[in-house]
Amino acid sequence: MYISEQLINPDANRLRLSAQLGVERVIIDNRGTELLASDDGRWNKDKLVAYRQWIESFGLKIDVFALDVGAILLTFLVDRTAAQRHLDVLRDNIRIAAAAGMPCLKYNVQMVGITRTALREGRGGCRYSSFNLSEYSPDADRQFSYWGVGYPSNQEEGGADSSLLCGQQMARQVPEVSEADGWKAIEFLVSGLVPVAQEVGVRLACHPHDPAYPVGGLNGVEHVMGSLDGIARFLALSSSPVHGLNFCQGTVAEMSSDPHAAVMEAIERFGKRIFMVHFRNIKGGYLDFSEVFPDEGDVDMYQALLNYRRVGYQGPLCPDHVPVSDQDPNRERFMSFALGYTKALLQASAHQS
Repeated sequence: MYISEQLINPDANRLRLSAQLGVERVIIDNRGTELLASDDGRWNKDKLVAYRQWIESFGLKIDVFALDVGAILLTFLVDRTAAQRHLDVLRDNIRIAAAAGMPCLKYNVQMVGITRTALREGRGGCRYSSFNLSEYSPDADRQFSYWGVGYPSNQEEGGADSSLLCGQQMARQVPEVSEADGWKAIEFLVSGLVPVAQEVGVRLACHPHDPAYPVGGLNGVEHVMGSLDGIARFLALSSSPVHGLNFCQGTVAEMSSDPHAAVMEAIERFGKRIFMVHFRNIKGGYLDFSEVFPDEGDVDMYQALLNYRRVGYQGPLCPDHVPVSDQDPNRERFMSFALGYTKALLQASAHQS
């Protein structure tokens, strides 16, 4: 295992900072840009190779690259022909990624934005992105949810951060998604992507639904991968060794009233299918939680690392969803803190059997 960072469209200065912090491998997200894509959404192999080489010029290696599936799951439920056209583009992009030397692609099965309802005050006056079902309202959803690849910053839906949107919409703006429909759409995506990925040797790391929704859904939308059993059902869709998880430890913690126990169980159950880890912590649990610094949450991060070691996980650990603060508008200080904390845990856990 090793520290890593998930970087969104980084510039040269941001890459230098990562290298100076001791990061050697990174996860890169270029969604929301036209850097690598043609008009029809297909990647350009030569541009992708050049981009990978540019990252490597900073002493960094790309472990995982983002595959934006956009709104394909919703499209599948209303227009199968359009969904198939989108799937064909995604399949081509997997082939291009392989030819450009990308070993793993991550994708997200969110059909709507990552729902949040508030920014709660945290230590020293920072603010924690939070979700409380009892406080849910469309206005809170619009103001505090994560849209696309950004962080919550009181942005209005479709406002200043609209360039980062990647398919997700407000739940009240989409057709109802039943449990059966949710699984049909995901099965369509997995059955279309995994055979191509296996053929060209690219791993696919899927991020579960964030957050877990109540039984019956929210605004008529079910989050079928909002439980450990849902994740298990997803993994059972294919036995291919390239079919696995972007294991968001915080998202898994949000699925239970006992976050620590849920994370420990999930690592044990799914360890062999974890391709990357969002190494973050929460306070609270199912339907009422806040995203906090890694050292102050309800999950014992040291014990989690020991469990990753026990199941043989050897991949990246990425800080994710750090708090919001006017003192750290770009979150570089908070990410640096999380990286250092994680590296210290790695060094300490290396001495345990």
